[in-house]
Amino acid sequence: MADIIHISPTGLHDQAAARLRTMLVEGRIAPGAKLNERELAAQLHVSRTPLREAIKMLATEGLVDLLPNRGAVAVKLSEADVQHSFELLAALEGLAGELAAQRITDAELAELRAKHYEMLACFSRRDLSGYYRLNALIHVGINEAAKNPVFSNTYRAVNARVQSMRFRTNQNEVEWQRAVKQHEQMIEALDARDAPGLRQVLVQHLQHKRDNVLELMRAGQVYLQAARPAQE
Repeated sequence: MADIIHISPTGLHDQAAARLRTMLVEGRIAPGAKLNERELAAQLHVSRTPLREAIKMLATEGLVDLLPNRGAVAVKLSEADVQHSFELLAALEGLAGELAAQRITDAELAELRAKHYEMLACFSRRDLSGYYRLNALIHVGINEAAKNPVFSNTYRAVNARVQSMRFRTNQNEVEWQRAVKQHEQMIEALDARDAPGLRQVLVQHLQHKRDNVLELMRAGQVYLQAARPAQE
C-alpha cells in the first residue's frame, strides 16, 4: 500500500504538483503510464479538484500529456524528441552560461557555490534524489544569473520534458562522476567570469547527457516509442 503524504490546505494544487512532479522525474510513475486520479488523490491526500489542477500544471510544463479518450499520461519521448530537445537545450544553456558569467553577482555566486557543496555531499552519500534536486537548482541559478526572464521561461518549457531522463543518466556511476566534474568546472568558470569557458562546459554537459540518454534508450533501459505524428 502506498504511503499517505499529508499536504496542508494552503496551495493544495501547487503542493500536489510538486509531489507529482518528483514522482514523474524520478520514474515512480513510468513514462507512458496513465495517471490514476483515484490512487493519486489517496496517496497525495487531496481531493480530485486540486489534483486535476496539478495535472494541468504539469501538462503545461510538458511532463504530462492530455490525450483524447485516455486522460492524463506521463510523457514518453521518442528518440527524435530527445535529439531535438537536447539540441535546443545545449544552445540555451550555453547562452545562459555566457550571460551568467558576465552578469552574476558575488552573492549569487556564493549561493551557487553553497548548493554545489551540498550537491557534492549528496554525491558522497549516493543520495541520487537529493543530488538531482540540488543539481537542478544549480542549473536554474545559472539561468537566473543570466537575468533574462524571456530566456528563462523558454528554458523551463524545453527542459521540463527531459527532466526524468536527465535524472536517469546519473544512475550510471561513470556518467555521474563525469557530471560532478563538469559541475566543478561550471563553478570555476563562473568564479573566473569566463563566459566562453562556461558556455563550452555547459554545451558539453548537455551533449553528454543526450548521448547517455540515447544509449540507454537503445539498450531498452529507457522507454522508447515511435516519433509522434506531426499533428499530435
